[in-house]
Amino acid sequence: MTKTIVIAPGDGIGQEVTPIAAKTLEIFHPEWTYIPVELGYEHYQKTGIPLSDDVLLTMKESDAILFGAITTPPSKDYGSILLRIRKDLDLYANIRPIQAPGIDIIIVRENTEGLYSGIEWREKDRACTVRVVSEVATRRIIRHAIELAKKRRGHLTIGTKANVLASDAYFYEIALDEISKDTDPIIHTMQYIDALVLDVLQRPTRYDVIVTTNMFGDILSDAAAYLCSGLGMVPSANFGSSYHALFEPVHGSAPDIAGTNRANPVAAIRSAALLMQYLGDSEGAVYIETAIQNTWEAGLKTKDLGGNASTTEFSDEFLRQLSALVQ
Repeated sequence: MTKTIVIAPGDGIGQEVTPIAAKTLEIFHPEWTYIPVELGYEHYQKTGIPLSDDVLLTMKESDAILFGAITTPPSKDYGSILLRIRKDLDLYANIRPIQAPGIDIIIVRENTEGLYSGIEWREKDRACTVRVVSEVATRRIIRHAIELAKKRRGHLTIGTKANVLASDAYFYEIALDEISKDTDPIIHTMQYIDALVLDVLQRPTRYDVIVTTNMFGDILSDAAAYLCSGLGMVPSANFGSSYHALFEPVHGSAPDIAGTNRANPVAAIRSAALLMQYLGDSEGAVYIETAIQNTWEAGLKTKDLGGNASTTEFSDEFLRQLSALVQ
């Protein structure tokens, strides 16, 4: 059955790594419809509009979105379009897998509120941001994490700063209540987020599924990327309460290396694999990971992994390895 996939490279290295991820999808599913869209800061500089209503509508009407990266300048006059997309599509669950030999962690990040609520203002001598933790949003992210843990090793870690923040104490109270609703509650623990970041790095095999609030999840998953050799390796999925889903590498637009053909495309390729799994093609996702491993074994690694391969060189060899597997 045909699917409609929006391809949104965005800014910086998003424009360099997204094409190979999109090509990967096309190899497996040429019958799908692919719709490229322009958005982001570079698009804003050309048109004065970072994200048009038409593009947002196209995203809403699609089966899935393959997203690149976005540059958000630190300016009071330019809002984050990624936050707008998450809110308008209600992409409440950000799933970030941290996987390496002997390590298999899923970080579940609440994606619509917290310190990224978007409720902000500036006064004469200060700037204010409202940290929102609501019952509805907390219950659904905890339930998502519970159900994910049940399908895995059955352990849930709740990351909070409940010893300092009343909003996090509320988050934890709701989490315990949601867990108690099951007749056979999963094993669960709570850890303070600062200690949790360190412990994940020191003893990653202790962890299965970790759930936390928006900014804490952002920071924790970026730090945990160290376990699998960096941000260029980590994909992510964003799921909504309806059929909306967006897949993107965890890394940003990396303006310092944009245009130099040095970006690692693995996180983008793995994001395409997550998209395929979401749409029911788990077998294809396995082929993709095998082709990545085979490309490394053939001696091609990008500079962030200690190699000398360019983005283009790695991508060409990856496609060759993938084609050999699926013929």
